[in-house]
Amino acid sequence: MIVAAVLLPAEGAAAEPSPPAAGPEAELVPGVYQPWQIDTPDQVLAPKVYTPSAAEDAVEPADAAVGAYDLVEYVPLRDAVERVACTKSTGPFQRQVEKWLKRKVDGKQSTADCKAIRAFQKKQKITPAIGFAGPVTWARMQYQSARKNPNAAKKCPVRSYRVACVDLTRQITWVQKGKKVVYGPVPMRSGRTAYPTRGGWHKIYWKHKNHVSTLYHQPMPYAQFFDGGQAFHAVYGSIFTTVGSMGCVNLRIGDARKLWGVLKTGDRVFVWGRRSGT
Repeated sequence: MIVAAVLLPAEGAAAEPSPPAAGPEAELVPGVYQPWQIDTPDQVLAPKVYTPSAAEDAVEPADAAVGAYDLVEYVPLRDAVERVACTKSTGPFQRQVEKWLKRKVDGKQSTADCKAIRAFQKKQKITPAIGFAGPVTWARMQYQSARKNPNAAKKCPVRSYRVACVDLTRQITWVQKGKKVVYGPVPMRSGRTAYPTRGGWHKIYWKHKNHVSTLYHQPMPYAQFFDGGQAFHAVYGSIFTTVGSMGCVNLRIGDARKLWGVLKTGDRVFVWGRRSGT
C-alpha cells in the first residue's frame, strides 16, 4: 500500500526556518510495507453515555498484532523502491534533525549527515534506516527530548490535581499532578486538518473500556471521552502516520491500558499546540 502525504515542518521556535521540500522526490511513502497501516476512524459525535455492566467491563480489549506499532519512516518513493542504503535526499525535517544531532544546520543532506541520522535510526529501531530526515525520525527525537521532563517549557498548567497534558506540536501526552509526572510521556496521534483535536481545557466525562464507534463500527479500546466525541483511546494500527486521526488522541494499546488506570472521571485535560501539517 502506497500512501502519499504532504508534510509540513513541526512547529518549533519562531526563528527556526521552514525545512526545504524533498526535491523531485517529494512524494513520501512508508519505507516498509505494513498491512495494518490503516486509517482508523474515530467517534465524531458525542456517544450515548451509559454504565457498562460488570460482565462487559471484565473483558479486556485484545492486544495489537505484533509489529503494529513499529517505527516505519516515510521516505522518497524512489529510495523505497531502490532500497538505498544511505539516501542523498534532503528530508522535510532536515534542519530540525541536524540541530538535534548537533550537526551543522544548513538544511542540506550530506554523507556525514546521513551516517549520523542512520545511527540514530538504528538505535531507535526506525526502518528503513537510510538516513532520511523524515517525520517519524523527527517525532522520535522530540519524544526522546521530552522523556525526562516533558513540561520543561511549562506549556501544561501545573495544578494540585491530575491534569492530562496533550501536546499537539510534539505529539506526546502525559499526566501530571502538581509538578510530578505520574504517567508518560508517551507518543500519540491527534486530529488531522479537517478534524482537529480541540485545544484548551476539557474534562473526562465518560470512560468506556470496550467502546465501538457507533458511526464507523470500529473499536476504540480504553476510550476516555473528554470533549464531545473526542477521547483518548487505543488503535490497532500505526499511530506513526503523516495523516492524523479524526479528532481523538490515538495511543498504542499498552499506553491506553495504563492511562485507563491513571485517569478518573472528572479529571482535567489540557490540549495545546499544533500538529505538523494541520
